[in-house]
Amino acid sequence: MSAAAVLRGAAERIDRRTPAHRDRAVDGLRALALLAVPTGHWLLGGFTLDADGGLHNASPLSAFGALAPASWVLQMLGVFFLGGGYASALSYGRRTGSTGAWLKGRMVRLGRPVLGVTAVWALAAPVLYAAGVPEATLRTGATLVVQPLWFVGVYAVVTALTPYCVRAAERLGGWAAAPLLGSVAVVDFLRYGPLAGSVPSWLSVLNVLPGWLFAYQLGVAWGGRRIGRRGAWLLLAGGTALFAVLLLVFHYPASMVGVPGEARTNSHPPSLLVLALASAQSGAAVLLRDRLAGLLTRPVLWAPVVVVNLSAMTILCWHQSAMLAAAVPGALAGAVPGLTTAPDTLGWIAARAAWMPVFAVLLVAIARYARRFEAAPAGGRGGRARAVRRAVAGLLAAGFAVFALGLA
Repeated sequence: MSAAAVLRGAAERIDRRTPAHRDRAVDGLRALALLAVPTGHWLLGGFTLDADGGLHNASPLSAFGALAPASWVLQMLGVFFLGGGYASALSYGRRTGSTGAWLKGRMVRLGRPVLGVTAVWALAAPVLYAAGVPEATLRTGATLVVQPLWFVGVYAVVTALTPYCVRAAERLGGWAAAPLLGSVAVVDFLRYGPLAGSVPSWLSVLNVLPGWLFAYQLGVAWGGRRIGRRGAWLLLAGGTALFAVLLLVFHYPASMVGVPGEARTNSHPPSLLVLALASAQSGAAVLLRDRLAGLLTRPVLWAPVVVVNLSAMTILCWHQSAMLAAAVPGALAGAVPGLTTAPDTLGWIAARAAWMPVFAVLLVAIARYARRFEAAPAGGRGGRARAVRRAVAGLLAAGFAVFALGLA
């Protein structure tokens, strides 16, 4: 039997086992948004090599500002939060136990993979250092590993707010997200407007929760059938218009990701431009839902979506490790085009594109073993042993976080 026939048979089995109530379009959107994370980090993140062979973070956006529109496509966290809110609203509505039990299950599924990746790196870092890997490389690697994990913390908080989001959507529909947009607009006015010189720097932190809760609240309303095509067109048109005005009139940074050396960033914490993009993306997602659902009735397209969603946290937690698995050994060879050379030439862009399949293969290889951190522990005896393992993993994770954040 050919490999194609084997894959086709596996896809058909996955298709047959999919519950009828599963919303394939929303799962497809979440998978697409999730894959945009490693794609964006791999394409828009690079390294420079110092005289001692240490790796340091760099970005092609510093040299090629014209690449900023690529970040508009690759920044799909708004779509991910939209799909997350939709799925959480349905799951919350189908719960059989208490709200507390529902939330506990969600938090455990988010936290277990994070403990796994940080504990593994806490053990690996001293081994790599003893093997001769420069400390600068280890600190750069630790920063990259921790960098995507902020998302898990924010997502956990907005998930905990699901009951309140559901109530707000029942009363106000999609308009429940409007106060969140207004809140971010006020903070942006204070930190970028005429009063910017007298506003404390910590004020920007106030945008973190409403900035990412915005698309999640839209997703909850969508899951409750409170956003239709008319609302979707309003989100698309309004978000696009606001995005254009912020760029052309108020001169927001064009890049949706941070650029080294730039004083302002759109994503950390989110600016109003992020919400404008999320609004446009959310409207487009709602409008394309039926067409996407039709495409995903094909087993060959549906099977990859299932695989990606089942490995969502593994992809999020380990994709930077996959890039480092190539870059750290590459640094021993010196200047490797597209890997350890400065991302400031067109040749680097072409070479980095050639490295992308390598990173993907390395991620698949890592995921084969790291996927176990997403699985629930087997029942039965050994509860005390599992508690000890969790405590040790927690201590290792805390130690790695201290190192990654430069506190030690």
